[in-house]
Amino acid sequence: MTPFTVLYILIFIVSLPGNLLSVWAFIRSPRAKQSSSVYLVNLLVADLLLLIALPFKILKDLGAAPWSLMVFHCQASAVTIYISLYASIAFLAFIIIDRYLQDCQTLRSLRLQEVGFARLLSLVVWLLLLLLMVPNMALPIQQVQEQQYLSCSSLKKDLSLQWHTLSIFLCTALFLNASAAVVISSGLALRRLLGSRSDPKLWVNARRATGSVAAVALAYILCFVPYHIVRMPYTLAQNKVITDCQTKRQLFLGKESTLLLTVLHLCFDPLLFFYLYKPFRQTVSNVLSCITNQAAADPEEEQAAEEVMQTMTAAPQEDGV
Repeated sequence: MTPFTVLYILIFIVSLPGNLLSVWAFIRSPRAKQSSSVYLVNLLVADLLLLIALPFKILKDLGAAPWSLMVFHCQASAVTIYISLYASIAFLAFIIIDRYLQDCQTLRSLRLQEVGFARLLSLVVWLLLLLLMVPNMALPIQQVQEQQYLSCSSLKKDLSLQWHTLSIFLCTALFLNASAAVVISSGLALRRLLGSRSDPKLWVNARRATGSVAAVALAYILCFVPYHIVRMPYTLAQNKVITDCQTKRQLFLGKESTLLLTVLHLCFDPLLFFYLYKPFRQTVSNVLSCITNQAAADPEEEQAAEEVMQTMTAAPQEDGV
């Protein structure tokens, strides 16, 4: 697990400043007046949950955590990682759909883009994920002899393992529905782009919308599709449907490798916030301009201070003459 933990540490170090800056920028930005901003804020909340839970996974995978902390990871922080993962999937899909709807400007699309509807949809997502995942924290576990490394599935009793399998299947269904929405929205955006080639004004608007949809869709595919290709076979190995040791080992390494890709979205999301949310972009730009102006003003202040010092030191000499 050492190579994985090194990469997890790098992702954590790189993504932490960007996500903290995102929190600050969203706090300083005006209140949400668009549905896309609601989805972006919820995506940021999911990222923060992942940042909180990730250090526990790093310590557990290194074998450097005490036994109680490893059990805590299996019961709580690992479940939090999955809640964050599927919340990110849902909200990225909503963002892609919203970007396409912004280009449609029909009465129906405007209703779907109301802030109240976006907040209600976000609440439904969080409640659904908590309903699926919290039992994984609450169901009883069995006693296992202390060891340096711990497989979380070895802690689960039959009921806990069955619920874990059910929650994985249901979350995979959520992923498949979200992926279908992403594919349909991306296809419709591309069709609209191709159909607007004859009108320069429509072409510019369609190209902007298609570009934003394509950027989010690319991040979605890179981060989440490989993981779900491996997830279901790995779940079968956890339930002892697949029993071959070498196959189970390969599935475990495949799951850890693709899970690393899902965590990588922590580095991409601040870029999406900056690219997709204008108030966020303006807040960050204002801060950067203030820093630049301050840096430009410092040499002038130093030069003025030097002139004052030279005048003060030269004055006694003039008096003496």
